[in-house]
Amino acid sequence: MNDVITEITQLTERDCYHLVERHKKQHTYPLHKHEEYELNFVEHGKGNRRIVGDSIEVIGDYDLVLLGSGIEHVWEQYECTSDDIREITIHFSKSFLSESLLAKTFLQPIALMLQHAATGIRFNMEAIMHVYGRLNELVNMEPGFNSVMKFLELLYELSQSSDYHLLATSAFARTENVVDSRRVRRVKEYIDTNFREEIRLNTLAELASMTPTAFSRFFKIRTGKSIAEYIIDVRLGNASRLLADSTMAIIEVCYACGFNNISNFNRIFKKRKGCTPTEFRENYHKKHVIA
Repeated sequence: MNDVITEITQLTERDCYHLVERHKKQHTYPLHKHEEYELNFVEHGKGNRRIVGDSIEVIGDYDLVLLGSGIEHVWEQYECTSDDIREITIHFSKSFLSESLLAKTFLQPIALMLQHAATGIRFNMEAIMHVYGRLNELVNMEPGFNSVMKFLELLYELSQSSDYHLLATSAFARTENVVDSRRVRRVKEYIDTNFREEIRLNTLAELASMTPTAFSRFFKIRTGKSIAEYIIDVRLGNASRLLADSTMAIIEVCYACGFNNISNFNRIFKKRKGCTPTEFRENYHKKHVIA
């Protein structure tokens, strides 16, 4: 049932990156994915709707995201009325920066950012304004050594952003959790495996060798989410994947992902995703014109 197009980008094995700047009146490209990383900047696109994995957001005048390999994404016209949408798209391969190079101390912020990009990253306005000049310089530079250095500077500056926002859930993107605590990782692995069943706080606290109260506080500090919020995210991520990839009825998806009440499932889904499960499925399978 998956209608996602696999795009063959213009990046070649000889390129460090491939950049294209476009001015358009509307977004018409369909939901797609590709192997390369993508840094995508949109200006004057207020009202466009961005879909990355199971994240659906309406963007403002400026939008900057970094997408990892294989994550489905698209920008739709939606409510945008601008007649001059500016888009800068940069593709670069996973081999552009080797694992041994990314392991070096000064490049570790970039390495962590690229790991997080597996689910998509949205940068805030402060970060966008900080790199806006660098983006424009890169657009106007001739390809060569200096432009590659400028691109590396751009990636490094973005990796210094303290509060970029992750888009898709790891459950939908089917990625490993990037965490620095063995206790949190152990608990997340348990939740990811047992999300269909009832999950008790006492069980999770025992896995972490902590009291329930202490563990709840510890988990929130480490992840920025409460236990309940994380469990819901995992269940919704798996539900979104089933909605996108299968023909299962909505009520079947509900119970297959650990929700025990269809009304509750619909309410939580709409609150978190901004649309109903049915609308989410329709967004993923509507037809677009390639332009």
